[in-house]
Amino acid sequence: MITKDMYIEDLVKEHPQLVAPLKLEGIVCLACGEAVWGTLEEQAREKGLTNINEIVERMNNILTKTSRV
Repeated sequence: MITKDMYIEDLVKEHPQLVAPLKLEGIVCLACGEAVWGTLEEQAREKGLTNINEIVERMNNILTKTSRV
Protein backbone atom coordinates (compact mmCIF):
# COMPACT_ATOMS: atom_id res chain seq x y z
CA MET A 1 0.00 0.00 0.00
CA ILE A 2 1.26 3.44 -0.96
CA THR A 3 1.11 6.27 1.54
CA LYS A 4 1.99 9.94 1.14
CA ASP A 5 4.75 9.60 3.75
CA MET A 6 6.47 6.79 1.83
CA TYR A 7 9.99 7.59 0.70
CA ILE A 8 10.33 7.87 -3.07
CA GLU A 9 13.37 5.58 -3.05
CA ASP A 10 11.38 2.84 -1.25
CA LEU A 11 8.38 3.31 -3.51
CA VAL A 12 10.49 2.89 -6.66
CA LYS A 13 12.31 -0.11 -5.22
CA GLU A 14 9.14 -1.88 -4.04
CA HIS A 15 6.81 -0.85 -6.88
CA PRO A 16 8.80 -0.04 -10.04
CA GLN A 17 5.58 -0.32 -12.08
CA LEU A 18 4.51 3.00 -10.54
CA VAL A 19 7.38 5.01 -12.04
CA ALA A 20 5.52 5.79 -15.29
CA PRO A 21 2.18 6.61 -13.61
CA LEU A 22 3.94 8.90 -11.12
CA LYS A 23 5.69 10.63 -13.99
CA LEU A 24 2.31 11.27 -15.61
CA GLU A 25 1.17 12.81 -12.32
CA GLY A 26 4.14 15.18 -12.44
CA ILE A 27 6.27 13.37 -9.90
CA VAL A 28 9.59 12.45 -11.45
CA CYS A 29 11.45 9.88 -9.41
CA LEU A 30 14.79 8.08 -9.17
CA ALA A 31 14.28 5.67 -12.03
CA CYS A 32 13.27 8.58 -14.25
CA GLY A 33 16.71 10.13 -13.93
CA GLU A 34 16.07 12.84 -11.33
CA ALA A 35 17.73 12.26 -7.98
CA VAL A 36 14.99 12.58 -5.40
CA TRP A 37 15.20 12.24 -1.66
CA GLY A 38 12.21 12.50 0.60
CA THR A 39 8.62 11.41 0.74
CA LEU A 40 5.98 11.25 -1.93
CA GLU A 41 4.16 14.15 -0.27
CA GLU A 42 7.31 16.28 -0.12
CA GLN A 43 8.01 15.64 -3.79
CA ALA A 44 4.41 16.48 -4.74
CA ARG A 45 4.59 19.72 -2.77
CA GLU A 46 7.90 20.61 -4.42
CA LYS A 47 6.26 20.11 -7.82
CA GLY A 48 3.34 22.34 -6.80
CA LEU A 49 0.83 19.50 -6.63
CA THR A 50 -1.93 19.81 -4.06
CA ASN A 51 -3.85 16.61 -4.81
CA ILE A 52 -1.51 14.18 -3.04
CA ASN A 53 -4.36 12.13 -1.55
CA GLU A 54 -5.84 11.62 -5.02
CA ILE A 55 -2.43 10.64 -6.40
CA VAL A 56 -1.93 8.11 -3.59
CA GLU A 57 -5.39 6.68 -4.25
CA ARG A 58 -4.67 6.32 -7.98
CA MET A 59 -1.33 4.60 -7.28
CA ASN A 60 -3.00 2.17 -4.88
CA ASN A 61 -5.69 1.45 -7.48
CA ILE A 62 -2.97 0.64 -10.01
CA LEU A 63 -1.33 -1.74 -7.54
CA THR A 64 -4.67 -3.41 -6.81
CA LYS A 65 -5.40 -3.90 -10.51
CA THR A 66 -1.95 -5.27 -11.33
CA SER A 67 -1.97 -7.67 -8.38
CA ARG A 68 -5.19 -9.26 -9.68
CA VAL A 69 -3.73 -9.98 -13.12
